[in-house]
Amino acid sequence: MDTKTNDQVIAGLDVGSSQVTTVLGRKTQDGVEILGMGECPTEGMRRGAVVNVDATVKSIRQSVTEAERMTGLNVDSVFVGISGPLIKSFNSHAAISVKNEHEVTDADFTRVLEIARAVELPNDREILHVLTQEFIVDDMAGIKDPRGMTGIRLDARVHVVTNDVPGARNLARCVEKADLDVDSFVLSPLASAEAVLTPEEREVGVALMDFGGGTVEIVIFFNGSLRHTYVLPLGGSSITSDIAIGLKLPQSDAELLKVSSGCAMIQKVRRDELVELPGVGGRLPRPIRRQYLSEIIEPRAEEIFTLLRKEILRSGYEENLGAGVVLTGGGSKLDGLTDLGERVFKLPFRRGNPIGIGGLVEVVNGPAFATAVGLVQYGANASEKVYRSAEAPSGGGVIDRFKRYLSEFF
Repeated sequence: MDTKTNDQVIAGLDVGSSQVTTVLGRKTQDGVEILGMGECPTEGMRRGAVVNVDATVKSIRQSVTEAERMTGLNVDSVFVGISGPLIKSFNSHAAISVKNEHEVTDADFTRVLEIARAVELPNDREILHVLTQEFIVDDMAGIKDPRGMTGIRLDARVHVVTNDVPGARNLARCVEKADLDVDSFVLSPLASAEAVLTPEEREVGVALMDFGGGTVEIVIFFNGSLRHTYVLPLGGSSITSDIAIGLKLPQSDAELLKVSSGCAMIQKVRRDELVELPGVGGRLPRPIRRQYLSEIIEPRAEEIFTLLRKEILRSGYEENLGAGVVLTGGGSKLDGLTDLGERVFKLPFRRGNPIGIGGLVEVVNGPAFATAVGLVQYGANASEKVYRSAEAPSGGGVIDRFKRYLSEFF
């Protein structure tokens, strides 16, 4: 495989529960240049898992084809976002004694990371990412790279993200059936973080919430490193279902009404404001108070945020979120959601649009594009391309896996 060059096209594929998005970009001296994008609704995914292979393949093909038409380029391989409630993560710690005259060498660095990631997993799980949090040399903590330092003991603290092997294999199959190779699977909210967070936010502490159709995923950063991940199996489609039931509408009409007129804060809606309720079964459209629509939306949105706040409290990082919460993903566009978030979390809230990119910025200027743009940025920053086959999405042998996890560190 050719070495990646500045003019090589990088494709990010975000296969969400309601939408498949493809973004094409190119690495430049200044970062990433956006070349084009394509998107397509899908009914083949539910809460990050493939539930209909043919529908998912069709949506992937359509999304990629749209991006190819916009750019005049051919896409052969993609960085794929992976998410869902079956994503699990934990922190791991390892310590070794430093040999070789007590100077930390490359061999020590590699050995302590090998031990930190050498955790027993069930057969249906695999390691997706191993991300360093810090190294400790003797009693000196907070070290990013210990090589060359002098000490007797070397500790490594890492964050290990694991995924579900059957789920990853199903998604890899769909990508393969769409005539594409998988460059690498990437945790979707980790990719979103690449696109919307600043280094300063990661340093002082921030929670990123990727609000999708079927799930809301959290990643918490502090002191520049990933500290905690969590997936809540509720999202924008839960709000849509409540509207459909409450107003006796088809799901598609309920979704359109939510996007066009919904508000997650009743207080923000004027009492005299009306919205048009679509007619069903030959009935004419009729007006209803917009407040009534908000009375359906706010309780569900508040429930989702309350569950997420409980998880942040459980993580122990609530006091370390100096930059508050950044909300991204397609579901985050709902009017009033950031106001509701500030009320529930008592923290600053902002919507996260992709930053630090050039090229056709306007075509991806929205929180719904954060994951796909972040996948392109992740690909541009990767030290090497990693190819996994659909048969073995976790990578081939031990050496391949070792190379892959080492690429997380640099």
